[in-house]
Amino acid sequence: MVTRLNRIEGQIRGIKGLIEKDTYCDDVITQIAATQSALNSVAKILLEGHLKTCLLERINEGDTEVLDVVLLTIERLLKK
Repeated sequence: MVTRLNRIEGQIRGIKGLIEKDTYCDDVITQIAATQSALNSVAKILLEGHLKTCLLERINEGDTEVLDVVLLTIERLLKK
């Protein structure tokens, strides 16, 4: 996960450099889209782990309200 985030951080720095160099807008937008996709990938991996561990544990302990929380989290992810 940290490796992926480091790569994304590099992409962000690259985008900043493109903007500083007044690069053609379409090229910058393409890089932004790639970075957003990479972030979405990290979010999906984290969500999957959360569902399989934290959420499952809390449901097994009888805490069904946690489902409402995770649904809100998924809703936030889908808005992006």
